[in-house]
This record gives sequence, C-alpha cells and structure tokens, in this order.
Amino acid sequence: PCRAILSHGASAGAMAYAHGKPSPQAACHNHNVGRLHEASTTFLLCDVQEKFRGVIDQMPRVIEASKAMLAAAKVMAIPVIVTEQYPKALGHTVPELDVSEAKVFEKTQFSMYTNEFAHYLGGLDRKDAILFGVETHVCVQQTALDLMDRGIQVHVLADGVSSQRPMDREIALDRLRQAGCYVTTMESVLFELLRSKDAPEFKAISGIVKAYGENLKKLKPYVAEAVL
Repeated sequence: PCRAILSHGASAGAMAYAHGKPSPQAACHNHNVGRLHEASTTFLLCDVQEKFRGVIDQMPRVIEASKAMLAAAKVMAIPVIVTEQYPKALGHTVPELDVSEAKVFEKTQFSMYTNEFAHYLGGLDRKDAILFGVETHVCVQQTALDLMDRGIQVHVLADGVSSQRPMDREIALDRLRQAGCYVTTMESVLFELLRSKDAPEFKAISGIVKAYGENLKKLKPYVAEAVL
C-alpha cells in the first residue's frame, strides 16, 4: 500500500500538508519511528561491575552515563532492571551506581534475557527498552537482539556502552543499527521522554544532565589497563 501511494507523486502529500493533515507518504514512513514514552519504557543496566573497571575502554564514561540514567529513573518513576555477570568472580555493580531500587538479576549467560528477567519484564508490560552497560559486542548486543526478537523496541545508548577494544564497540553498534535497534545518547533519550520544558520533571532532569556534563569534564584520559 505504501508503494502504491508513493507512486502518485508528491501532489497529494502537498495538498494534505497544506490543510494541516499528515500526508499518506508520512503515514507510510512514520509507522514506527522509535518514539519513547515514560509509561512504556524500561531502563536496562547490563553488567557494569567492579571487575570490568580496569579493562573496559572509557569505563568511567559508561559509569557516569549509567549514574545519570539511574537518577533520571527515580525522577520519572521508570523501572530499572540490572544484571550482574557471574558476580562471584566479577564482583557486583560498581558502588558509584545505586541499584537499591532496581531489580537485580545474577546471570551466567551473556544476554540479560534469562528466564527470570523475561518473567519480570513481562510483568511490567512495557514495550520500549533503553539499554546501557558492557560489553557492547557481547552482553549488550545479545540482549538487544533477544529483546527485538520478542517485539521489544530497543534503544542503545552510544555514550553508555563500551567494550575492551573500541573496534568491537563500533562494529557492534553498526550491527545493532542493521538489526533495527535505535542507537542514541543519554541526553537525547531523557529529553525525548520529557517532551517539553513544561514537564514537571524538567528541572530535575536538566540538573541531572548538567551534572553529567560537568562530571565528564573532570575525567582524565582513560585507557584500559588489561584484557580479561
């Protein structure tokens, strides 16, 4: 149907636009543009654990983005799910991140999408997931693909994910784009959820974003120390 509509050219669309109505072309293209809404969104924090601190490229930046997302979740009352990969060996979530109000699952598989995770997420009845953590090309990527396989719309934070090697991160983000995942940033997501400066959470979220920016300025150039 979209192809048939578009074959008629731009005149019908222009006429509809002139009357303040969305054109048929727009209806075809905008069936899913990845819009986010507070009531349908869940934040997913993947494996930001102590053992990874010294081996993940730009780990302090991942922690700062994650900290901002957790703070925003409290302001917006958005549920947060956290996973920890084999914490017996890799430690728990880094202490800078307060996950006391989040649902935390331990796992040994790479994807966050364990049976327990799936059951809990299903109970939330939310169709959009904001995903951040490590490593981009392993646990983050597999989680995103599992979620998309099950009809969940996934947004991955480019400034909230990383890997030991920068190339692995970049290739993983490219693959996720190809698979239909939305690659975005922390600030973009938060202001899209707000929609307007008139939103009651605007002042608090603006403060979180400002603090995030200031914290990034304080970070020293960072290079991973070793490879696991």
